[in-house]
Amino acid sequence: MKTEIKPIGFVYTDAETIPRHWSLSDVEGTLKIKKEYIPGLKDIKPGQKIVVLFLFHKSSKFTTALLFQTPPHNRERKGVFSICSPFRPNPIGMSVVKVLEINGGIIQVKGIDMLNETPIIDIKPYIESKYDCPSYDDKQ
Repeated sequence: MKTEIKPIGFVYTDAETIPRHWSLSDVEGTLKIKKEYIPGLKDIKPGQKIVVLFLFHKSSKFTTALLFQTPPHNRERKGVFSICSPFRPNPIGMSVVKVLEINGGIIQVKGIDMLNETPIIDIKPYIESKYDCPSYDDKQ
Protein backbone atom coordinates (compact mmCIF):
# COMPACT_ATOMS: atom_id res chain seq x y z
CA MET A 1 0.00 0.00 0.00
CA LYS A 2 1.31 3.42 -0.94
CA THR A 3 0.17 6.51 0.93
CA GLU A 4 0.61 10.12 -0.08
CA ILE A 5 0.33 12.93 2.42
CA LYS A 6 0.35 16.54 1.24
CA PRO A 7 0.75 19.54 3.55
CA ILE A 8 -2.32 21.73 3.99
CA GLY A 9 -0.14 24.56 5.26
CA PHE A 10 2.92 25.46 7.32
CA VAL A 11 3.82 26.63 10.83
CA TYR A 12 5.68 29.91 11.26
CA THR A 13 7.30 31.18 14.44
CA ASP A 14 10.08 33.59 15.31
CA ALA A 15 10.92 31.65 18.47
CA GLU A 16 14.55 30.57 18.68
CA THR A 17 13.89 27.99 21.39
CA ILE A 18 11.00 25.57 21.01
CA PRO A 19 9.68 23.59 24.01
CA ARG A 20 9.85 19.81 23.71
CA HIS A 21 6.08 19.38 24.14
CA TRP A 22 2.99 21.51 23.53
CA SER A 23 1.83 21.11 27.14
CA LEU A 24 4.92 23.06 28.24
CA SER A 25 4.72 25.78 25.59
CA ASP A 26 3.57 29.37 25.63
CA VAL A 27 5.26 30.08 22.28
CA GLU A 28 3.11 31.94 19.79
CA GLY A 29 3.13 31.48 16.04
CA THR A 30 1.10 31.32 12.88
CA LEU A 31 -0.48 28.48 10.97
CA LYS A 32 -0.72 29.49 7.31
CA ILE A 33 -3.20 27.29 5.50
CA LYS A 34 -3.13 26.85 1.72
CA LYS A 35 -5.81 28.72 -0.20
CA GLU A 36 -7.75 25.64 -1.33
CA TYR A 37 -8.27 24.48 2.28
CA ILE A 38 -9.36 27.81 3.82
CA PRO A 39 -13.12 27.05 3.53
CA GLY A 40 -12.55 24.08 5.86
CA LEU A 41 -11.54 26.46 8.66
CA LYS A 42 -15.08 27.90 8.79
CA ASP A 43 -16.00 26.91 12.34
CA ILE A 44 -12.65 27.46 14.07
CA LYS A 45 -12.95 30.32 16.58
CA PRO A 46 -10.57 32.31 18.79
CA GLY A 47 -10.29 30.83 22.28
CA GLN A 48 -10.74 27.22 21.26
CA LYS A 49 -8.05 24.57 21.17
CA ILE A 50 -7.24 22.64 18.02
CA VAL A 51 -5.15 19.56 17.33
CA VAL A 52 -2.46 20.10 14.71
CA LEU A 53 -1.00 17.04 12.99
CA PHE A 54 2.33 17.75 11.37
CA LEU A 55 5.45 16.18 9.89
CA PHE A 56 8.74 16.00 11.76
CA HIS A 57 10.37 17.25 8.56
CA LYS A 58 13.86 17.61 10.05
CA SER A 59 14.05 14.28 11.89
CA SER A 60 16.61 11.68 10.93
CA LYS A 61 15.54 8.60 9.03
CA PHE A 62 14.02 6.01 11.35
CA THR A 63 15.75 2.67 11.88
CA THR A 64 14.78 -0.22 14.16
CA ALA A 65 17.59 0.89 16.49
CA LEU A 66 15.22 3.71 17.47
CA LEU A 67 12.42 1.40 18.64
CA PHE A 68 13.69 2.09 22.16
CA GLN A 69 14.72 5.60 23.17
CA THR A 70 15.52 7.49 26.36
CA PRO A 71 13.43 10.67 26.55
CA PRO A 72 15.26 13.79 27.82
CA HIS A 73 13.01 13.98 30.91
CA ASN A 74 13.35 10.30 31.86
CA ARG A 75 16.32 7.98 32.37
CA GLU A 76 14.41 4.86 31.43
CA ARG A 77 14.51 3.48 27.87
CA LYS A 78 11.00 3.38 26.48
CA GLY A 79 9.29 2.03 23.40
CA VAL A 80 8.88 4.62 20.66
CA PHE A 81 5.09 4.32 20.71
CA SER A 82 4.93 5.26 24.40
CA ILE A 83 6.83 8.54 24.01
CA CYS A 84 6.58 11.76 21.98
CA SER A 85 9.94 11.45 20.23
CA PRO A 86 10.27 13.04 16.76
CA PHE A 87 12.19 9.90 15.66
CA ARG A 88 9.35 7.60 14.56
CA PRO A 89 8.59 5.06 11.80
CA ASN A 90 6.21 7.63 10.30
CA PRO A 91 7.40 11.11 11.29
CA ILE A 92 3.99 12.43 12.34
CA GLY A 93 3.61 14.76 15.30
CA MET A 94 0.60 16.08 17.17
CA SER A 95 0.19 19.26 19.17
CA VAL A 96 -2.70 21.00 20.85
CA VAL A 97 -2.64 24.77 20.42
CA LYS A 98 -4.95 27.59 21.47
CA VAL A 99 -6.40 29.75 18.71
CA LEU A 100 -5.76 33.43 19.42
CA GLU A 101 -7.06 34.88 16.17
CA ILE A 102 -8.15 33.65 12.76
CA ASN A 103 -8.24 35.70 9.59
CA GLY A 104 -8.83 33.77 6.39
CA GLY A 105 -6.11 31.13 6.17
CA ILE A 106 -3.97 32.71 8.88
CA ILE A 107 -4.43 31.25 12.37
CA GLN A 108 -2.53 32.90 15.23
CA VAL A 109 -1.94 30.31 17.95
CA LYS A 110 -0.25 29.79 21.30
CA GLY A 111 1.39 26.57 22.48
CA ILE A 112 3.72 25.90 19.55
CA ASP A 113 6.26 23.12 19.91
CA MET A 114 6.98 22.88 16.18
CA LEU A 115 9.90 24.29 14.24
CA ASN A 116 9.51 27.17 11.82
CA GLU A 117 8.24 25.98 8.41
CA THR A 118 6.92 22.67 9.79
CA PRO A 119 4.45 21.13 7.30
CA ILE A 120 0.90 20.82 8.66
CA ILE A 121 -0.91 17.70 7.47
CA ASP A 122 -4.25 18.09 9.26
CA ILE A 123 -6.20 20.05 11.85
CA LYS A 124 -8.81 18.48 14.10
CA PRO A 125 -10.98 19.75 16.94
CA TYR A 126 -9.72 19.28 20.48
CA ILE A 127 -12.50 17.65 22.45
CA GLU A 128 -12.06 17.38 26.18
CA SER A 129 -13.71 14.38 27.79
CA LYS A 130 -14.22 13.26 31.36
CA TYR A 131 -11.35 10.80 30.78
CA ASP A 132 -8.92 13.63 29.93
CA CYS A 133 -9.90 15.90 32.80
CA PRO A 134 -9.68 14.55 36.37
CA SER A 135 -12.11 17.16 37.70
CA TYR A 136 -14.71 16.60 34.97
CA ASP A 137 -17.30 15.26 37.45
CA ASP A 138 -16.97 18.47 39.48
CA LYS A 139 -18.04 20.50 36.43
CA GLN A 140 -21.45 18.81 36.11
